[in-house]
Amino acid sequence: MAKQRPRPSSKVPSSNSAGHANDGPAHPERSTAYFEAVALYEQGLEALQRHDYDRAASVLQSVLRQYPEEKELHERVRLYLSICARQIAPREAAPHTVDERLYAATLAINGGKYDEAISHLRLVRDEDPDNDHALYMLAVAHAQRGEHAEAIAHLERAIALNPENRAMARRDPDLEPVRDNEAFRSALDAATGLRASLGRRRPPKLRTPH
Repeated sequence: MAKQRPRPSSKVPSSNSAGHANDGPAHPERSTAYFEAVALYEQGLEALQRHDYDRAASVLQSVLRQYPEEKELHERVRLYLSICARQIAPREAAPHTVDERLYAATLAINGGKYDEAISHLRLVRDEDPDNDHALYMLAVAHAQRGEHAEAIAHLERAIALNPENRAMARRDPDLEPVRDNEAFRSALDAATGLRASLGRRRPPKLRTPH
């Protein structure tokens, strides 16, 4: 008598059966609020790409304010808000006139930014070569940078143009780095007459008709 073959089992193996990996818990479905927050976030990015930083900042702030539970977005929102803030922040207008450059140079010297001060003052000197105030400040800036020759050269011309700068230089602590320099002492003691000599310049002779 022939043996009967065993019938294949019709049972479905359980998830714990060997050879079947456990897929783990399913991800929770996103809430409607999440998709609304993402849509608003994308509007902010579009405004940012158009360089409409005020609009972008306003929209991105709305994401933080209206969807406080969407922490996943907040870090990226704050990153782009910082970019907006840098772009929106008012920039100091570059000085254009002599007075504006002298003022900017004064602020730079007071803040120890001597390179910046010299840049402003050179522009003043190029535009107004006889501006003794600019030349005196150039002397100060170069002295503070340890550039004695440049400092003394500018100081000599500043004194030549305006002898009152001599008295100022005698007591100016900003010129202390060059005070022991012999050329500095000579500049303070020298009699200057550039302005006077300019005043004594003879008028050109008129040609007489033949």
